[in-house]
Amino acid sequence: MIQLRAFFRNASRHAEHCLSVKSPATQPRAWISTGPQQQHGTFYEFRTYNIQPHLNAAFLKLTSEKIHLRTAHSELIGYWSVEYGGLNQVFHIWKYDSYAQRASVRAALAQDPNWIEQYISKAMPMLSSQDNEVMYLVPWSKIQKPPKDGGVFELATFQMKPGGPAVWGKAFHASVGIRTGSGYAHAVGVFHSEFGPLNQVHVLWWYESADERAAIRRTSHEDARVVAAVRESAAYLVSQKNKLMFPCAFTNQIKWLHGLTPNLCKCSGKFY
Repeated sequence: MIQLRAFFRNASRHAEHCLSVKSPATQPRAWISTGPQQQHGTFYEFRTYNIQPHLNAAFLKLTSEKIHLRTAHSELIGYWSVEYGGLNQVFHIWKYDSYAQRASVRAALAQDPNWIEQYISKAMPMLSSQDNEVMYLVPWSKIQKPPKDGGVFELATFQMKPGGPAVWGKAFHASVGIRTGSGYAHAVGVFHSEFGPLNQVHVLWWYESADERAAIRRTSHEDARVVAAVRESAAYLVSQKNKLMFPCAFTNQIKWLHGLTPNLCKCSGKFY
């Protein structure tokens, strides 16, 4: 009898425990980020190539002549030669609608005899290294074409504290917005990292010239609104770096590149 009572008592406790556990459907949902979520698959691949110094001019000439073989497969946002912040280096941005699209593009390029024979087989021996990163636009940014062709571009890179735009987005948005809203600079796009170094933000700025950039920075640093916004954003900052870049001529001629021979790249052909 004692054993029977113990059996029913244990069974009752087990039933109460089962009833107290919520089903998966009623469990509360939790997100790592509490800010705006990525709602579409579009991403941007940042590519950086380091060129052997004595082959810098030859690489730029070859790329200018053969870039149409590559843009036949996917969209090029821009292609630049780095003047300050990196020697014998080029930087380019490619847009993809999904990872599946990128995979299909890479597969098609591997089977494209013109691309392999006329460009890859000649260009690869000229490089000393390659690197790439996958970027999304931050939720409040979109690609903005520069007001004029040419000019210079600054790629400013910020290593932020972990957490993504949900953590630093508001302060960073204010820092960028005060500069663009006051007419100090033109932001082509603001990106945050998905693959590569994490918690990085890249701002691609456009200026008419390097001297204009220098003059604007001197003026903006005396603007109390800019100073206040930058100080607030800096609370989330770990480190930063930048590059000043010249656009290649075909960056401004993408719309008519297909089937035509582009002009010589107006990038620096110097080597150091």
